Amino acid sequence: MYNASDLRKGLKVQIDNEPYVITEFQFSKPGKGQSLYRCKLKNMITGVIIDRTYRSGDTFQTANLEERRMQYLYSQENEVCFMDVENYEQTFLTTEQAGESNNFLTDNLEVKILLFEGKAIDIILPNFVGLTVTKADPWAKGDSVTGDTKPVTIETGYVLRVPPFVEEGSRITIDTRTGEYVTRVKE
Repeated sequence: MYNASDLRKGLKVQIDNEPYVITEFQFSKPGKGQSLYRCKLKNMITGVIIDRTYRSGDTFQTANLEERRMQYLYSQENEVCFMDVENYEQTFLTTEQAGESNNFLTDNLEVKILLFEGKAIDIILPNFVGLTVTKADPWAKGDSVTGDTKPVTIETGYVLRVPPFVEEGSRITIDTRTGEYVTRVKE
């Protein structure tokens, strides 16, 4: 059980029997009266964002969430399939639920799947993944208008900007939290 004073960005709470994550948080203490906690909450199942204001005495139920280690298997139409590494059961998420994570999913990648009451609702990727560059335009020496970076496409179809020395066929490390290039993978 959480109190209003425990609220912060990223906290997961249960409201009306559904899990929510706090995406924005603002504290204010008016001259008279109780402290106010203004929050933007995102429903972790439907993706709907709501604005709520709470007072210092309000309490919240902890979201009943579970994380399981799973392995990415494949995508089909509008579903993404994962296999539990302990009991080999398969779990499906919609591509909409997977969201930005689709840009970094490769065969046999181990991820954590967030479950609410036994139902998969979200993917937690490792912070860094190594992927292969499938398309990279040659860099023209002296072309510094773009700030010494060039766009490349990786094996999942995601496009990002990298330093000019990265070539087609190179393996690179990408930060999944920001979607940005980190380094080249040494062979």
